[in-house]
Amino acid sequence: MFGLLRPCAHGAQKYGIDAAEWQAHLCGLCLGLRDGHGQFARSTTNKDALVLSVLTEAQSGSVARTTAAPCPLRGMRRASVVTAGSPGVQLATTASLLLASAKIRDHVDDGDVSAIARRPLAKAATRWNREARAGAARIGLDVEPLVAALAAQVRLEQEAKDLVAVSGSGAGSVPESLAASPHWRSAMAPSADPLDRLTAPTQLCASAFFAHTAVLADRSDNIDALREAGWQFGRIAHLADAVADYDDDATHDRFNPLEATDTTVPEAYELLRQSNSSLRAAVAAAELSRVPTVRWMLLDPLTAVLRRLGGGLGALAAHTCSVSPDAEVRAHARRTGHRPPTRRPGIGESLTLVLGGYCTGYACCADHTQPCTGERKDAWIKNCDCGDCGECDCGCCDCGDCNCCDCGCDC
Repeated sequence: MFGLLRPCAHGAQKYGIDAAEWQAHLCGLCLGLRDGHGQFARSTTNKDALVLSVLTEAQSGSVARTTAAPCPLRGMRRASVVTAGSPGVQLATTASLLLASAKIRDHVDDGDVSAIARRPLAKAATRWNREARAGAARIGLDVEPLVAALAAQVRLEQEAKDLVAVSGSGAGSVPESLAASPHWRSAMAPSADPLDRLTAPTQLCASAFFAHTAVLADRSDNIDALREAGWQFGRIAHLADAVADYDDDATHDRFNPLEATDTTVPEAYELLRQSNSSLRAAVAAAELSRVPTVRWMLLDPLTAVLRRLGGGLGALAAHTCSVSPDAEVRAHARRTGHRPPTRRPGIGESLTLVLGGYCTGYACCADHTQPCTGERKDAWIKNCDCGDCGECDCGCCDCGDCNCCDCGCDC
């Protein structure tokens, strides 16, 4: 349900940002999907795509807001949201539709959905792909290389499963605009690392979307830097998912790029650290690293991802802030400071809570009842797993204000 980027409410306070800013972009994207593509299209809302709206706004200086009507997903509250017609929201809408159509089509082709759902899902995927192309045309984005890259992903994974040398085959049957990408050519070179080939389609899509935020904001000087930032973001997204799912994929005999390329989890974690550092350098080159919303909604969440994955390995990244036991207790209290349940929901009530609260995204924006225990839980945006991020003064390294390291404090 939740994507890679999970901004922390404590960070919003640190940067002097209203935590509702995240919801403003989320609701703008959701309403943009509804207004342009129908109610069902709201299910394609991609929370990581919100960064496209944020980056566009950060470069253009401001984006129009409007007051949205009460919505069940906000607990029937009104809210100030980014307008559905803003360039950043249109780009995020295109990304959500395109990625959702590719994912559904992949599941249908793999037989991962029931026979009764196969035809309507395939029809929806086809429609969303068509509408993503139309939306891309309206904002001047060449989406054909991205479609080709997503198709190449399937071939590359199949070749990896069959232990066939990839030696550039993923690049031979794609449009010239894709083969012309320096990043793509490097990833598909005969001497390229097999893991780089598997992550390249995700990276190319992310790089194109990131770069187009500069086009929409009329900041041509930022295009190259943001293309690089997107390329690194794509690798982080792909590898973080592979690391998180490694054991589960092995248990269920599912494809995992790390297992397929004999890459160990610690090696993947080091690649994640390298990409995070490169992304931060690229964002700094675009003069966006000190924009509060970019730090809060992009840079800090990525650092938190590395911290979580590093903690799972039993070894944190270099330059990691140590959190005192008292701080851990305070953070735990913030996350679990709810009254004990007085009654556990019955089966019917639990199902209603699951379908109404979690499957719709209501729990993301509004306080809700936990379906198993009956506890009242805060909206997801109020909670985080960042440790004591709000109280860290970052005395853990000597990097000063260089914005260059992965110390966990965004120093």
